[in-house]
Amino acid sequence: MGRRSERLSKQGMLASDLSGEGDVIQVVSRAFDVLRCFESHEARLGNLEISNRCGLPRSTVSRLTHTLTRLGQLVYLPRDQKYRIGPSAVAMSTSMLRGVQLRNLIRLRLQDVAEQFPGTVGFVVPDRFHLVYLVVGRAANALGLNSTAGSRIAMASTAAGHAYTAALDPDVGDALLAEMEREIPDGADLLRPRLEQNRSFLREHGYVVACGLWSQHINGLAVPLWSPQYQTFVVVTIGLLSAMYDEKRLHKEVAPRILELGAAIGGLLEGADGELFNDRTQNKPVPVPTHNKKIIKTEDANDLEAGARRSRAARSVRARDGRR
Repeated sequence: MGRRSERLSKQGMLASDLSGEGDVIQVVSRAFDVLRCFESHEARLGNLEISNRCGLPRSTVSRLTHTLTRLGQLVYLPRDQKYRIGPSAVAMSTSMLRGVQLRNLIRLRLQDVAEQFPGTVGFVVPDRFHLVYLVVGRAANALGLNSTAGSRIAMASTAAGHAYTAALDPDVGDALLAEMEREIPDGADLLRPRLEQNRSFLREHGYVVACGLWSQHINGLAVPLWSPQYQTFVVVTIGLLSAMYDEKRLHKEVAPRILELGAAIGGLLEGADGELFNDRTQNKPVPVPTHNKKIIKTEDANDLEAGARRSRAARSVRARDGRR
């Protein structure tokens, strides 16, 4: 079975316990399910709305919202008879987003690419069956997408989600899909038939595309990166209007640039030494990888992987390291 710490280190383990031991404390898991219902700081939700969104009995939701309110994670609004995110939750998220220098470096790189393509470029992290934008780059003439930092996107219907699930170890990815089948079967139906193909394409090319899944008007391309900070994969992604960028044009024009962007951000993540959300990044220089247009081939990367478990720069799964 292994110790809990060993199991949790396996790409974050997400919400599933692959050991079958079932040691997740349900009340804690459900409390986070409630908090996830509040997609923005301004969202106002009643117990019935929360119950419908997270699939929990209303009596359970009532007890959870009462406790979360007592802890300051939620605030009750008597006039509306609804709840909103509370000061403790805001303070917690703010303290996690203080790494201004590094986030600005990432944003500059995203924005540089966004100026070349009329779409939205994002750096996203996984949150159960969704991904959350941490940093966004968007050109003034961008069309079709209006994602901002904090926006949530579905894992099953986006290029970012398909890249993330394809990058996971097969047992972790399969466990996530099985959990998705239990809780959001429609999402699982979108992801299941594409998962093996995505894994194969990712191993060969280093990125994943998804055309028309979230919207028939939007095509996406995404590159997953290993994050030492989170011990799982994060994703660099771009969404573009399908009328302007069909799948062929994504592969030919967009993919090389996003692979370069992923390599640059991967270097920043490794160079930050685990301090993506820490003020101390402001007190030391962050190494920036040399920007060039050469795409590293798999065989080149394998030479670099000779010391498989030595400290090494973060990279996309194109490098075929031991995490796949």
